Amino acid sequence: MSTTVIGTRAPRVEGVEKVTGAALYSADVLLPGMVWGKSLRSPYPYARIKRLNTSKARALPGVLAVITGSDIRNVLVGRRLRDQHILAADVVRFMGERVAAVAAEDKDVADAALELIEVEYEELEPLLDPLKAMDADAPLLHPDLRSYKGLPPTLPEHLRNVHAYSRIERGDLAAGFASADEIVEGTYSTAMVHQAYIEPHAAAVSVDAEGRVHVWAAQKQPFGLREMLAEALDLPLEMVVYEYSRVGGEFGGKGALMDVPLCYYLSKACGRPVRMVMTYTEEFLAANPRHPSYVQLKTGVKRDGTITAHEVKIIFDSGAYGAFKPVPGVDLGGARKAGGAYRVPASSIESFIVYTNHVPGGFMRAPGDPQVLFALESHVDEIAHKLGMDPLEFRRKNILRQGDANATGEVWADLRAREVLDAAIASSNYGQPKPRPHIGRGMAITNRHIGGGDSQALLRIDAGGRVTVVTGTPDAGQGSHTIQRQIVADVLTIPETQVDVVARGTDEAVYDGGIGGGKTTHVTGRAIMMAAEQAVAELRGWAAELRGWPEDGVVLEHGLFSSPGEAGEPVSLQLAAAEAVRRKCAPLEFHTTYSKGKVEQECFGAQVAEVEVDPETGQITVLQMTTAHDSGKLINPMAAEGQVEGGVVQGLGFALMEEMILEDGKVANPNFGEYKIPTIADIPPLREAWVEDAPGPLPYGGRNVSEHSLIITGGAIGNAVRDAVGVRITSTPVTAEKVFAALQAKRQASA
Repeated sequence: MSTTVIGTRAPRVEGVEKVTGAALYSADVLLPGMVWGKSLRSPYPYARIKRLNTSKARALPGVLAVITGSDIRNVLVGRRLRDQHILAADVVRFMGERVAAVAAEDKDVADAALELIEVEYEELEPLLDPLKAMDADAPLLHPDLRSYKGLPPTLPEHLRNVHAYSRIERGDLAAGFASADEIVEGTYSTAMVHQAYIEPHAAAVSVDAEGRVHVWAAQKQPFGLREMLAEALDLPLEMVVYEYSRVGGEFGGKGALMDVPLCYYLSKACGRPVRMVMTYTEEFLAANPRHPSYVQLKTGVKRDGTITAHEVKIIFDSGAYGAFKPVPGVDLGGARKAGGAYRVPASSIESFIVYTNHVPGGFMRAPGDPQVLFALESHVDEIAHKLGMDPLEFRRKNILRQGDANATGEVWADLRAREVLDAAIASSNYGQPKPRPHIGRGMAITNRHIGGGDSQALLRIDAGGRVTVVTGTPDAGQGSHTIQRQIVADVLTIPETQVDVVARGTDEAVYDGGIGGGKTTHVTGRAIMMAAEQAVAELRGWAAELRGWPEDGVVLEHGLFSSPGEAGEPVSLQLAAAEAVRRKCAPLEFHTTYSKGKVEQECFGAQVAEVEVDPETGQITVLQMTTAHDSGKLINPMAAEGQVEGGVVQGLGFALMEEMILEDGKVANPNFGEYKIPTIADIPPLREAWVEDAPGPLPYGGRNVSEHSLIITGGAIGNAVRDAVGVRITSTPVTAEKVFAALQAKRQASA
């Protein structure tokens, strides 16, 4: 097998299409007779709908349809937990919830129609604190919770306003704490964060003469959307077609139905295709941001730094609904990381996802991990300081080694945690003399699974030897289509330019589980590799037949089949393909399926942040970020660097500036003028280290590197600030104001 393609910095397949404006996104869809849809949203976080009058809106010229919750009262939607109405019928549970929708000839008429809809509300006292929402006397936001389809069957009856709960216990916790020389406790919190993709949610729906529903939407899981929509609309699966369109960034946030069902109902009502595009204000008010969290930790340690017991309680603010949480447990996987990459003989980890009257949280890269790891890695540094140990030495003492079980009892193969930590330290300035005062260095480490699942591949080869991959995998910017082309080109030993990757919708493409969870290169890549290997096996047979060679002696190199020791000129892949197509009277087609459940290996990422803090103002300047990963073989180093560097920048935002400010249930900064994300001026020099001696399930033995670098940035920066000026900030974002206040309090305490 050739390796001239794998490991190269191959350019993006879709790059030219994107930069020239030829790429079509769901907001670009323009169908004959298409009209605009808009939705009316609640101005209150919690209220009863007493009266809703749409007569004036219906009478407005250019308005084609108006629908309300009473038109679709019994439809509840969700990925797993079905607890959310498409339009609120009786009660609104967050500010921004949809209560009505209109279809009109243009956007201006649609906006005018919304202003004519009369809604009378009875305001109710909202629940805005998830801790108080769990009190025994708190009102129930979802009185019908137990009747919802998809509710975890293990949810304890006594929990109030909780729709997902987990408890993982290991070892004798009481004995572990009893044997400890020191017990360290801490409480941390993280803010609500938006994914900040540039493309807002957009959708278009057209119903054809046969009643088939054609959908264009910004969506990371086309086949998943088709399944969710078919169930919500009570239609056979084959009656819903996802039509492929580009995804303009998603970072986990493009997996919900969003406006797609509304487009369908409006289209049915007016008999025309309907398009809806959310404004960015609507994105902040009503999309699915990262959940705020509260994390309480208690850890027992020996004087030599050995961990004896670890207890964690995590409360995630669900917002008003659980419909578009991670599945299958409707929980956030970050809870399982609360013991970190350390040996913990006795532990208890509790996680609660609690209904409030905030905007509903959903997927954002590594759901729950950044929240929990900010808390845990900050806590680990505090333990080290309590013991008078260097935080690096404390981590080295307790870090997982081959054969160790983590806090939840998991044991992984081919462990590289220590190697990754050492690689990050070696590539950074940690431990070196500091050039001036108030410079701090902090570290953090995490582990994350390699996603599994199911995927199919479809490969076609024509008479000219041109290869086409027909894929249903979206590409939201991570380069999944480029990786597919590299794999096929490498197996067939041909130039990448001889391989086309064609993305198609659910009617034409074979099944794919979509992007997310660090699985795409693994699952889809393996399916693609299998199809390419099948192609080589068949073409080898045709080459052998053309020359009269024994088939088992035929080899493929640089696009040529030959048989060492046998007479006859080599047979090009094109010639073998031409013979096969001529004899079969059709292009060659190879269809494969790859399926993998839990992966035996776990990926690790470690990070070192270097910051400078102004003690007079609290201003934080990030001087350098270093990140290391047990990547295994990199198929495309440039793509891997993009993933890691992009993750670090997102982590910087989470750590230092990003926060959806919640005031009385309202998002107070619903635009990019007030919601701050990093710009090029905020990005420090970035260093990367790769541990390539790390076998994994990806093609060519790699591991995923998709989310680790963003998970631990908050903890690393928080620890660096602590090292610089001696104060611990226990909430994100870690702002100058918080540092200044903590320094003032420290000065007053020592005065």
